[in-house]
Amino acid sequence: MANFRTHITVAAAGGMLIAYAGWKGQWWPPSQALLMIALVTFGGILPDIDADRSHSIRLIFNLLSVPALVLGALLLQPWLTPGALLVACGGIYFSVRYLAGVAFSRFTVHRGIWHSLLAGGFCGLLTAALSFNLLGQPAWLAWSHGAAILAGFVIHLSLDEVYSVDLEGARLKRSFGTALKLGDFRRPMSNLLMLIATLTLLPWTPPWSVLGALLHQGSLLWR
Repeated sequence: MANFRTHITVAAAGGMLIAYAGWKGQWWPPSQALLMIALVTFGGILPDIDADRSHSIRLIFNLLSVPALVLGALLLQPWLTPGALLVACGGIYFSVRYLAGVAFSRFTVHRGIWHSLLAGGFCGLLTAALSFNLLGQPAWLAWSHGAAILAGFVIHLSLDEVYSVDLEGARLKRSFGTALKLGDFRRPMSNLLMLIATLTLLPWTPPWSVLGALLHQGSLLWR
């Protein structure tokens, strides 16, 4: 299994490559290119959100607590007094940074559903939906943000599978096949819940025709 440093380094390198390709194709300015690097890198550690006491899970919830705080403040500001808003935002920050991590450790299994392409698709769609609906980004940019998360996710899963091959001993380790998979076939209920969560996002995603055009333009960059 690849360690934290390997995952974040390779994902960052992949993010730089994607960001450069998009900048070269005039899809986004340098400021957006930096964001794309950050999103791919974040996606590169995201599957380890189910790993108890790992560097990844601490970093993930530390990072998620900031946008959750900002989003909570924006949504609650019209309804609360300044004092109540401050208390509510403090509760949101504490809940995301500490309680959410404990909940994931309690109810998830490492190399389970979160190490699957289904979970990667869910995270990509969620990112695109948030970027499009809450942040007001153009559809093509929102899909780019979602694709960046998915790309980092796939990089992580692929690295785990590569590290499951013992080249010196010419054998496959027991962990082979537990990362880069469609779903968690040992736990059907996890697949069902993740599929339901993914389908719930569909009405909130940007127009799919834009994604098709984006994929077509992306294929032209690599020719």
